[in-house]
Amino acid sequence: MATYFDPKAWASFTTAWLEPATDFGVGAVTALMPDVLMTLLSEGILSQFGGKEVSATLLGHEMRATLQTLKVRRRGAHFQTKTVLTGLRWNRHPVDEVTVIAHGVRLIPGVPTKVRSAQLDLTGVISVAALLEWINSWQADWELEPAEGGLVLARHRRRRIRALADAEISDNVLTIRVHRAHWRKVRAPRRMTKLDPILLSDLPNQARIARAERVDDKIHFTADIPAMTGSFDLAQIRAAIVAGTTLIIF
Repeated sequence: MATYFDPKAWASFTTAWLEPATDFGVGAVTALMPDVLMTLLSEGILSQFGGKEVSATLLGHEMRATLQTLKVRRRGAHFQTKTVLTGLRWNRHPVDEVTVIAHGVRLIPGVPTKVRSAQLDLTGVISVAALLEWINSWQADWELEPAEGGLVLARHRRRRIRALADAEISDNVLTIRVHRAHWRKVRAPRRMTKLDPILLSDLPNQARIARAERVDDKIHFTADIPAMTGSFDLAQIRAAIVAGTTLIIF
């Protein structure tokens, strides 16, 4: 089995490696081109941003994070990449750490150059407070906040309902356990606080959350995303690597 190679270990690279990439963007296709282009891109990105903050626009989403790891290996006709980011802010929402392994990666030369992945596997850590803040930003009925004992306090914004609950996600199914609930200081009967499991079927990009569980004040999660396709302008990527500015994949 092929092992990961770390582009940062390659010595004596300068920005001179960027110049040949210009020709690739206009369709100079050879059998070696995907290997060369993948090496040039990964080496350039890691050399410029490794251990530093990188900003990017990925399929319309703004991202800023510290790049800890970027590794590439060939798997048959395609590639596999591993990226580790810390201090991630995704559309301004903070995530402590995320590891992304992209399987079946292909580069298709042209103007623009296309990149395709057969599947993305994600593992990561996010604080409970950050997750609840994100949930509060897209739903208007409930206000959620951390509570004692590892629970979540949910307040209905209009109906004066308060509930203490915890939750767990397994194989894209959300299970909510309500410990107690009150309406206008009247405690709700237990039969009214039992909720059926919820299938998470409408997540962006058909994402599937395999696991999400709370450990102290953090949520540890594992998820996967099916095939995705993006495009990038080699000239823009080259300029961004040299200048240390935003990388754009659209």
